[in-house]
Amino acid sequence: MKPFSNHTGLVAALDRVNVDTDQMIPKQFCKLLTRDGYGRFLFYDWRYLPGEKPNPEFVLNWPRYQGASVLLTRANFGCGSSREHAPWGVLEYGFRVVIGPSFADIFYNNCFKNGILPVSLPEAQVEELFRRCEEHEGYRLTADLPNQMVTDEMGLRFTFEIDPHRKHILLKGLDDIGMTLEHQEKIAHFEKTRQPSATMHEPVDVKHPTNQR
Repeated sequence: MKPFSNHTGLVAALDRVNVDTDQMIPKQFCKLLTRDGYGRFLFYDWRYLPGEKPNPEFVLNWPRYQGASVLLTRANFGCGSSREHAPWGVLEYGFRVVIGPSFADIFYNNCFKNGILPVSLPEAQVEELFRRCEEHEGYRLTADLPNQMVTDEMGLRFTFEIDPHRKHILLKGLDDIGMTLEHQEKIAHFEKTRQPSATMHEPVDVKHPTNQR
């Protein structure tokens, strides 16, 4: 997994509440054999008209948001089913940062496992970001994970909270396997020094009680 430290990118504003994972990656696409390919299906039913013609009314198809890598959202983003395909699609589409007032727990956790930084900010601060994004075409934000700060080129500075463990795994680029390998020496030492259980291979004497009348 690619480590995350600082990221500066164009902001795309998705002004919808309760965006669920079923809309992010519709169920019919949850069948690829690898994580690759899900960027094409992100928000599929919103992005495309019949025949996979881009829907000009959907914000991610607007010319001003092409190449965006920071997604600005509303409350309860990532709700619905627990499919991990949703953050796979978000990442492959090109988003490294998702900013909103709140996230569904499972989606929030899955972001960290896939190298995406979800930033939770107060409603008023998110509203200010939406305002700036609408007023300034080409609006860009920088997410600074070490200092836990979101900034723009006009002097805005918002700080955010993050669990220290989640911060660590993003900075180091650790997925579940990577976190296990951090303890590789301890695991190897345990395997070398552990003693087999004394009773592991001993036969068990099972006594059957006699029937008494």
